[in-house]
Amino acid sequence: MPGLSQDRAMKSQQKCIVVFALVCCFAVLVALIFSAVDVWGDYEDGITEENCSRDCRIVLVENIPEDLTFSDNGTTSLPFVVGLHSLLDRASRSVEIVSSDWALNSSDESSPPADKQGQLLLQRLLRLKSRHVDLKVASGLVDSADLKALSESNAEVHYLNMTALTKGQFHSSFWVVDRKHMYIGSGGMDWRSLSKMKELGVIIYDCSCLVLDLDRIFSLYWQLEYKDYIPSIWSKRVTGLYNKDNALSLLLNDSSAVISSLCVAFVSSSPDLFCPKDRTRDIDAIYRVILDAKRFIYISITDYLPLVKRSSHSRYWSLIDEMLREALILRGIKVRLLISCWRHTNPLTFNFVWSLKTLCMQLPNCTLEVKFFSPREFRNGTVQGINHNKYMVTDSAVYIGNFDWVGNEFAYNAGAGLVISQTEDPEGRAVTIVGQVKAAFERDWYSRYTKSLQANKVPECSKSRVSLPPPLKTRPESRESKETSNASL
Repeated sequence: MPGLSQDRAMKSQQKCIVVFALVCCFAVLVALIFSAVDVWGDYEDGITEENCSRDCRIVLVENIPEDLTFSDNGTTSLPFVVGLHSLLDRASRSVEIVSSDWALNSSDESSPPADKQGQLLLQRLLRLKSRHVDLKVASGLVDSADLKALSESNAEVHYLNMTALTKGQFHSSFWVVDRKHMYIGSGGMDWRSLSKMKELGVIIYDCSCLVLDLDRIFSLYWQLEYKDYIPSIWSKRVTGLYNKDNALSLLLNDSSAVISSLCVAFVSSSPDLFCPKDRTRDIDAIYRVILDAKRFIYISITDYLPLVKRSSHSRYWSLIDEMLREALILRGIKVRLLISCWRHTNPLTFNFVWSLKTLCMQLPNCTLEVKFFSPREFRNGTVQGINHNKYMVTDSAVYIGNFDWVGNEFAYNAGAGLVISQTEDPEGRAVTIVGQVKAAFERDWYSRYTKSLQANKVPECSKSRVSLPPPLKTRPESRESKETSNASL
């Protein structure tokens, strides 16, 4: 009988263990279900898909250094720093900032008033808490005096160890304000972006649906603090709301707020490991814009280098290069490349653009033009007016991102992009954002700061002349063993 009692006790214990395990599994399942439910969150009171994209307003913002002068071609844009202050004026609950740089204080105390814009912006950020506005910052920097000051002023700062996560760098640059307004573009939280360098981006007001999607990229960064691995399963609260196959339809008012333009938009992200379900990769966003172009593709970037470099080994990164070749040869699309030309320009840049150029030499419907934007260099070696833009505009869309078109950027670095597709007004009444960006590109293209790519001649980049690449007799793949110097701003 004692043995029977022991058997009964053991069976009862086993039943308890099974029941407990089932309860635990049920609890985990419920948690997973609720974490995956795509609910408009508790902070989006009153927001619905029907009303969050009706009153969107977009403004092109640029920083054009004072020593650069352009002829008036009707281009209308807001100064970058003025746009950022307008976002702070509207902030009532939260400001979320992502930037690759944090150096708003100019190190030169004798600098002119224009160089003090960074200090003024930093002071406003430090005072946000006194207005009961929460400031959150995601950054890859750990030794920034600006971030230390913000932390001491009760701002929340999360640090991402990009070296551990992707062996890359943190190059994202955008703002999210009250989850209603946003900025995205080339300019970051660096005093030079507000005074010395040429920057371009957009600010969008009162467009909660699109802003909430960008905020999900911020939330993804936020969750990666102190992690040295990428989650295998993402919460649905960081997955994409819209993408290249399911873009957001919205109404963008022009500057007069009288004529509206219907368009579609979505945000993209890099690298691949930072793209959970339904999030379009930057490289796929670029391909969609190139593929949809009917007449022209204009590209303004600091660097163009289709290489991925690791240590002393380099390999040809063909994705964007092949997209442009397809557009040029198979579809007869006119392509213009505007690339910065300064002392850090990689010599291999000229090899690759010459390779593209040679494709069109014997083809009647193939048009590739390349120009180099040369900044002003002073006797003390300082450089101003660097074209730091990172965008592409076509006859039907604009892509504004955080990256130069360099293989390493897309493969390893963190960044975000915005695509807006917009049909031109046949009567020319509406001032579309696509038209504004096109006008900005053409202003730069025809300015006195550009130098054309010519046969057997390479522009002089600042004081350092880049040697002329040898005649191209092989495809770029044959050069992938060459070492490169992938300098970035």
